[in-house]
Amino acid sequence: MHMDPALPMVVMFALITLSLGLLMKLLKQPTIVAYILAGILLGPHVLGWVTDQVLITRMGEFGVVMLLFFIGMEVVPEKLMASWKVSILGTLAQIILSVILIAAVGYYYQWSFSRILLVGFIISLSSTAVVLNLFQQSKEIETQTGQTVLGILLTQDLFVVLMIITLGFFSTEPSSTSQIIGQIIGAIVMVGFAAFIIAKKSLHLPWAKYLKTDHDLQVFAALLSCFGFALLSSYFNLSTALGAFLGGMLIGRAKETRWVHSSLEPFRVVFVALFFMSLGLMVNIDFIQQNLYVVLLVALLVLFSNLLINAGIIMAANRSWKQSLYAGSVLAPVGEFSFVLAAIGFQIHALTDYGYQLIIAVIVLTLLISPLLIGFAKKWLMEQSKH
Repeated sequence: MHMDPALPMVVMFALITLSLGLLMKLLKQPTIVAYILAGILLGPHVLGWVTDQVLITRMGEFGVVMLLFFIGMEVVPEKLMASWKVSILGTLAQIILSVILIAAVGYYYQWSFSRILLVGFIISLSSTAVVLNLFQQSKEIETQTGQTVLGILLTQDLFVVLMIITLGFFSTEPSSTSQIIGQIIGAIVMVGFAAFIIAKKSLHLPWAKYLKTDHDLQVFAALLSCFGFALLSSYFNLSTALGAFLGGMLIGRAKETRWVHSSLEPFRVVFVALFFMSLGLMVNIDFIQQNLYVVLLVALLVLFSNLLINAGIIMAANRSWKQSLYAGSVLAPVGEFSFVLAAIGFQIHALTDYGYQLIIAVIVLTLLISPLLIGFAKKWLMEQSKH
């Protein structure tokens, strides 16, 4: 009997992910680390078993969309809006301070303005996928710190659009006027839609009552709810994850659609795993071995500076020093959208090949270190509370 050539790959992926997941469980580390390590192990620089990296990356992007959709269902809009000043002003301050910090370094090394701006943008973004996945597992998303962090992360996702537009001015092929206008219109539509959801304390979706007893149709209705809003967002050249989040908020307001959560949960687990695996696939082990000390030093400096900047910003918003320090550690790892900015920087020649590989290695390393940093910060702050 003929065997599908993809079958051994699927089995190996499941086996390695399960083995590393169990190991991380014994070490009391989140499964995110296992997923990234699985990607590194299966990637072209170790075992070389993954040949279609583009497919894995695209499937992994579904994981981010589904993760934000789930968070949208769980979030309480009133709590989220209560910290809107912290979200907007905090994000602006984080970006400005990051660019100033990189400008000090760039001035010494005589970097171009485009490179300073690009690297500043890259390190100013925090990892939505890592933070929200950890918060979802620890049930912290509804806490005050969780809502503050969530607001900042979503605001950062909106600012990514402005960052891409800004970097486009340094490209030989700048963004078209129609594309920029579409993004502005899309942002206005998204804000209006969010305002509508917040204004409605409870919503009733007319089609939901017909699906209460049909699990098969529930699965497809749930998939349509999640990816439909992501698709609408992408038409405006905005983040698909942002559209999915608003879709999740809408579903969350409709109390009769609680079955959406259980219908999509298995898909979320698989696609989120593929997303983190796709990050591991991007890592060039040979480059890290040749530049180990530089990668480690830069990664630690980025984590430390992000922690201090974010903690200082949140403390300025009248949060306690413990909340601020914990939120700062949570926001310290560099985000997945930074990969997009790094790719754009490489295309417009703001980054050399060495610089691009260094940034990829640093981003992944901060993601691997972040669960340890967050766990240490939480444990230390708990001990401080006892004294």
